[in-house]
Amino acid sequence: MSDDDVRLQPWTDDDLAVELRNNAPEMTTYLGGPLDEEVVRRRHERFLRGQADGTVSPFTVWTDSVAEPVGTAGYWQIEHHGLPVLECGWFVFVPYQHRGYARRAIRLLLEEAAAHGGRDTMLAFPRVDNPASNALARSVGFVNTGEEDGEYPKGVPIRVNAWAFDLRTLR
Repeated sequence: MSDDDVRLQPWTDDDLAVELRNNAPEMTTYLGGPLDEEVVRRRHERFLRGQADGTVSPFTVWTDSVAEPVGTAGYWQIEHHGLPVLECGWFVFVPYQHRGYARRAIRLLLEEAAAHGGRDTMLAFPRVDNPASNALARSVGFVNTGEEDGEYPKGVPIRVNAWAFDLRTLR
């Protein structure tokens, strides 16, 4: 799937290096800082298992003008307030930020989820103090449904904005 020169490629076992790059301090400012490398390796394995059973859809983000992934995006099944929904997340590496890659990747992710995710609503939960991710959610059509308490990583409380996108609008 592509949008101009941005495309999503399904996650592979080779993408562990990309996931480790996501774990850099500059990439995890709003996520409580880097995780232990073993935690990242286990998450990569969960991505692969979830991809195999259809509960997780992780992707690397590529552009024709760069010979390496510029970031990652993905969605996974969750229950939120008792309803089956999808949650998404994204990273664009610092050298490639502010070029529109994240916005185009999120749009592609929404199209993919509308076609194959099996649920009607996509949620995103950026921290309330993350202006870039909140602006991205708004710019691609998510609706801010209010602030909520969250955890990331598990056990670490954070305050997030809950953004919702009606995937039925893309079907």
